[in-house]
Amino acid sequence: MPTVNSTHRSIVSLKLPRACPGLITYAQGIVTAMTGNPNFPTPVPPLSTVQQAIAALQTAETAALSRAKGAATVRNEKKQALVVLLQQLKATVQAAADANLESGASIIESAGVAVRKATIHAPRVFTAKPGAVSGSAKLIAKSAGPRSSYEWESSADGGKTWVNLPVTIQAKANVTGLASGTTMQFRYRPVTKTGEGDWSQVVSLLVK
Repeated sequence: MPTVNSTHRSIVSLKLPRACPGLITYAQGIVTAMTGNPNFPTPVPPLSTVQQAIAALQTAETAALSRAKGAATVRNEKKQALVVLLQQLKATVQAAADANLESGASIIESAGVAVRKATIHAPRVFTAKPGAVSGSAKLIAKSAGPRSSYEWESSADGGKTWVNLPVTIQAKANVTGLASGTTMQFRYRPVTKTGEGDWSQVVSLLVK
């Protein structure tokens, strides 16, 4: 029997502070966490290179605070150089996490960086809402994918009889000319290159 792999890929979230002091502290934390870490035996770039970039930025930041001519430009260059190295380290951490999906999150966190929070999208269900004007309804359905069309029907007698509505190429439709104060029912079915789908569940709406 085939098995289903439900392990999700953990993604590195590199939250780089904008200010130089914060960036320096953040980078130092990563170097400390990755030094001697068995999850990253040969990090790219070498941690010594990152440490040198941190020291260079510290020196440049001190000079910039003295308002010496051209010091701010040098500071910005050293900052960008450090950011590039941290982005490269991010790739190293991601590769280690991808190589062991089950422990991916803990591997990422062991490097002193965060795991990106997963964005959960609620599945779209078939709904009917009052339209922008009186006597109208807005229908929203789940997309059936590209190159699909959608057939819609309405009923004013509790589903005993159904009236065809205009076909759309998007998973939504605007219905007008409805009698205010009546309860309408709606349903739809997708039409794809493989044929017509089943009619959806029926939704009801009190027309305003």
